[in-house]
Amino acid sequence: MMPKKPSAPPASSRVWQRMLSGRRLDLLDPSPLDIEIADIAHGLARVARWNGQTSGAHIFSVAQHTLLVEAVMREHAPRVDVRVRLAALLHDAPEYVIGDMISPFKAVLGGDYKAVEKRLLAAIHLRFGLPAELPEDLTALIKAADRNAAWLEATKLAGFEEEEARKFFGPPPKYSAALIRDYLTPWPAGTAQARLMERVETLLRAFAPAPRASQI
Repeated sequence: MMPKKPSAPPASSRVWQRMLSGRRLDLLDPSPLDIEIADIAHGLARVARWNGQTSGAHIFSVAQHTLLVEAVMREHAPRVDVRVRLAALLHDAPEYVIGDMISPFKAVLGGDYKAVEKRLLAAIHLRFGLPAELPEDLTALIKAADRNAAWLEATKLAGFEEEEARKFFGPPPKYSAALIRDYLTPWPAGTAQARLMERVETLLRAFAPAPRASQI
């Protein structure tokens, strides 16, 4: 079931965005048919995490973050279903349209922002063969990996002391040296874009044809 539609803007307002693929995505009533992985990867590779306040020659992009989240999940839950890994890669996909707003600002904006974000994510899920809304246990698994990734980003890139990071993201996660080496040096936008596209397409091939929502 699609989430509740947010309140409509004035009739004269434009509520869609033109994508480089040529698709026109309506933010209030997004159609899965207007969603392309090329647009998602292009956009997320150019959206900065932490408002750009990270070390390195490049921004730490949302595209790289989503790959880090999936890598954390693979280390902590190596047997997790491939569809859950895909959902982890797509958990921040709405930000290719609405950007990455820091959590305090989301709280200020309140319900309408969350409604738009939720409807976009539901449409993205449907586009790639996932249920519009994931079961609570799978959502919790993805959120745990997201928090662990945020802890690593905060302490390795964004200037947080470990105790400060603990207050916001929980205790330090277990992680391998390979995870730090492979995912915590910010990549150029083109690299992040290509790697996200490649990983999503790999996971899609692993469970094609797309399962029904009742199968997940």
